[in-house]
Amino acid sequence: MNHRPLRGTICSVFVIISFILLPVALAFGELRTFEKEYAYQASEDDSKNSSRTIALREVKRLLLEELGTYLESETEVKNFQLTKDQITTLTAGIVKADIAEEKWDGKTYWLKARISADPESVVQSIASLRKDREKTRELEEIRRKADALLKENETLREELKSAKGEKREQKQREYSNNIKSLTAVDWYEKGISNWISSGLSGNYIEAIEAYGKAIELNPKYVAAYYRRGFAYRLSRNYKQAIEDYSKAVELDPKYADAYSDLGSAYSYSGNYQKAIVYINKAIGLDPRKAHYYSERAGIYFMSGDYQRAIADYSKAIELDPQNDFAYQGRVRAYLKTGNYQKAIADLNKSIELDPTNASAYNNRGSHYVDSGNYQMAIEDFNKSIELAPKSAVSYFCRGVAYYMSDDYLKAIDDFDKAIELGPTRESAHYYYRGSAYFNLHNYQQAIADFDQSIELASKADFFISKMHYADAYYGRGLAYVASGNDLQAIDDYSKAIELNTKKQDVYSKRGHAYLSAGKYNKAISDYKRAIKLNPEDAFTYYCRGFAYLESGDKKQATVDYKKAIKLNPKLADLKNYTIK
Repeated sequence: MNHRPLRGTICSVFVIISFILLPVALAFGELRTFEKEYAYQASEDDSKNSSRTIALREVKRLLLEELGTYLESETEVKNFQLTKDQITTLTAGIVKADIAEEKWDGKTYWLKARISADPESVVQSIASLRKDREKTRELEEIRRKADALLKENETLREELKSAKGEKREQKQREYSNNIKSLTAVDWYEKGISNWISSGLSGNYIEAIEAYGKAIELNPKYVAAYYRRGFAYRLSRNYKQAIEDYSKAVELDPKYADAYSDLGSAYSYSGNYQKAIVYINKAIGLDPRKAHYYSERAGIYFMSGDYQRAIADYSKAIELDPQNDFAYQGRVRAYLKTGNYQKAIADLNKSIELDPTNASAYNNRGSHYVDSGNYQMAIEDFNKSIELAPKSAVSYFCRGVAYYMSDDYLKAIDDFDKAIELGPTRESAHYYYRGSAYFNLHNYQQAIADFDQSIELASKADFFISKMHYADAYYGRGLAYVASGNDLQAIDDYSKAIELNTKKQDVYSKRGHAYLSAGKYNKAISDYKRAIKLNPEDAFTYYCRGFAYLESGDKKQATVDYKKAIKLNPKLADLKNYTIK
């Protein structure tokens, strides 16, 4: 008996909601080290801290410029048609400078710092990062702000040389605030760098800490609140995300992006009404931004309003015809409304926009899985894996396609690979692998995987990770029955029902387990529930008749046997039937 998911496949939902952070396959070669020294001559108004802040900023600039000059000569970087300044800006978000030595004698702060990097890896990271307009814009803004603060610092130092009395005290305060702002920018830059490097690991702790340091130094640093809120949201800490986004819009009531993300945080915490209110504010402030319509569409989709979702995704596409995210979102809504032709058209358009986008092949493959076309699904997942060989999502989805086409050995290989790649362990990976092992009659391994799936789902705070929570209990119940442990199976079937898997199949299976354990009245009760859910299920009538017979009620047993045979005449041939 094959074990199929009670809810169908998870792959199409998993692909979209996981946001498809597909890693780039990096080539690692020989590390190159760049080293620079910088000596800052302190003024009488400088402290050790202010001197170090300025020296560190300057030595990092020198290092990045030297690395940029080196990379500028690389053929691939030349093809990007980037200026040296643009290369330097991007590398600031990719590499980190390490301090080798530092000295302070009360007059001069001397620093030696170095960058060790694999140029091939950096070039590929630049190739990926330059396509991400949001991250590029952030890095450009940091550089502009730091340069402006350094220029202001020089001006203040000159003014302090001749300032006296109250004016000098005022300039000293301005100078102190300038140093604080410059240090805050440094911490903010670290946060951005950590955000970029944490995209695949899902670990945003260092980014959150860096943004917090920036806020300590500058409590009115709007962008730091916004970015920390973003990091909290990616970490699924929606309460903290909402607090930071709210602070950002309090400090800047015209911050449209903060309103939009505040709405997203509310939607992930299940408050769709508030989510819509805040995204509407973002649209009111900037009605030409396609991203806001896509965000609102996603909320309409999650709340089940698919027609409004389609309308908003269409508006996003109208504003930005190259908006692949909107096409893929509209696909989901079309599928929910049964408009499969338009869904396929959008999937094809998504691939046409970017034939190298692995997630587009994933999404089209997932649609093929849902429609039962497993061979075409596997072809699309093959293409996705070819483009992004480190994508756990792609292997998982191909595994689902193999699983649904009954090729359990290949499915297990792909689930193994998805679990190996991570970056986070997903309950669905273990659930499907456990189901594949069950169908291969490897019940102990199946039970072990269902154990893992249940443990992970119990700790998850995200609904995708919980989708097969009840199913895992049901699957483990089947494996326990196959292993001869009816009592454990009953407990698992009961837990599946408690978790809202009130399906006819679960009641009938628990009824079988009760019958096998000799608990006839409980078996009869479950068969009644199963029949109520599916009055045409001949086999359940037959089993209830068997339970009535074993409990001594021959009259009711006869009624059920006759009903079963009427629905399925072949049941009349069953003799000495053993419940399985």
